[in-house]
Amino acid sequence: MLRIAIVSEHASPLALVGSTDSGGQNIYVAHVARQLARLGHEVDVFTRHDNVHMPQVVHWRRNLRVVHVPAGPPEFVAKEQLLDHMDAFGDWMGEAFAERPYDVVHANFFMSGWAALRARAYADFPLVTTFHALGLVRRRHQGASDGFPDERFEIERRLMRESDRVIAECPQDKLDMLELYDADAERIDVVPCGFDPEEFAPMDQRAARERLGWPARDFIVLQLGRMVPRKGIENVIRAMAALKARRVKARLYVVGGSTDVPDPAATPEIGRLMRIAEAQGVDDRVHFVGRRGRDELPAYYAAADVFVTTPWYEPFGITPVEAMACARPVIGSAVGGIKATVVDAETGYLVPPEDPQALADRLALLKARPALARSLGEAGHARARRAYTWRRVARSLLACYGRVMAPDRGEGMPRRVVQAVGFDARG
Repeated sequence: MLRIAIVSEHASPLALVGSTDSGGQNIYVAHVARQLARLGHEVDVFTRHDNVHMPQVVHWRRNLRVVHVPAGPPEFVAKEQLLDHMDAFGDWMGEAFAERPYDVVHANFFMSGWAALRARAYADFPLVTTFHALGLVRRRHQGASDGFPDERFEIERRLMRESDRVIAECPQDKLDMLELYDADAERIDVVPCGFDPEEFAPMDQRAARERLGWPARDFIVLQLGRMVPRKGIENVIRAMAALKARRVKARLYVVGGSTDVPDPAATPEIGRLMRIAEAQGVDDRVHFVGRRGRDELPAYYAAADVFVTTPWYEPFGITPVEAMACARPVIGSAVGGIKATVVDAETGYLVPPEDPQALADRLALLKARPALARSLGEAGHARARRAYTWRRVARSLLACYGRVMAPDRGEGMPRRVVQAVGFDARG
């Protein structure tokens, strides 16, 4: 049994996914922690205490605790404003680590890594860092709308130098580290995100539509994720207008937001997108669903004919993998992790990120050829099961942890660690 600390300063595994600052990282941390605990390891997740009613320690699952670190006010603070509280976060963790040592610490996001580096003043431990997004890539795409301070860039460079291992979530992520940060390729492992087969699996489309009250025979496009401009939902709406101009009938359902009932006041991005749909003359074809729980999402994937995600950039992108797991064809923008998960013309299609006409072309093709759509979905399902389960992700991370605890791959390593990470002591 290993003792593993997972640090995720703003993305709690207990948060409601889809709300503000709650998305892919929350899912990643929750599932990695659960899988490691299921494999028999003792896991503590350290996240910021942002709710006065939340106890400091939550015993979430067997072998798995969530520890709320007092750093800043016990209320929501946008992640762009959290860096000033990371010294306090790191000091508190350092004292905790000195009293309760861990075999490895896995930091998620640059601020978690910064806090972990500070905690090293109190206790020695191997550090593994997953960035989930890189500041220089974000700044390139978002420019002045990027609210993170410039200090982020040097913190990321330092983490790439001082972390014992760095996790890239896809080949593009690794390439960005090498080209933009001059990182050491020998210390980077590529480990993707995943899905849970117990959560996401194929189901009957007709039954799913009946459950959701969707039209039985319409061609339905699904967009699901956080409501922020970089996700490119505007591009999908403009593609719907292009389809209308071609007299191709289709509906778009958009799942996400801060509330269960879509509310432009609570989620301003929904209001902006509604205005775009109206201006494009497709407000009768674009339906905003609101936030939905994880247990409801499989029915939405299954009810759709195609899943679409066309962000400007995407460090990995978990939703395409979930859609593939539900045997849906995926049309995604040819950026970041989507380029790795979606195999063009095999499990779906890749299109430029801000090209509604190219997206409309692929949507029209799948509407005209339902058998092709089914075959792409079946191929995606097989690919997801083969390469992207969270259990597989957890085992890859354990191998990475083993390398930082024993660079010689087992020689002189305690027997419990050899067994835990699955290394053969002979190398």
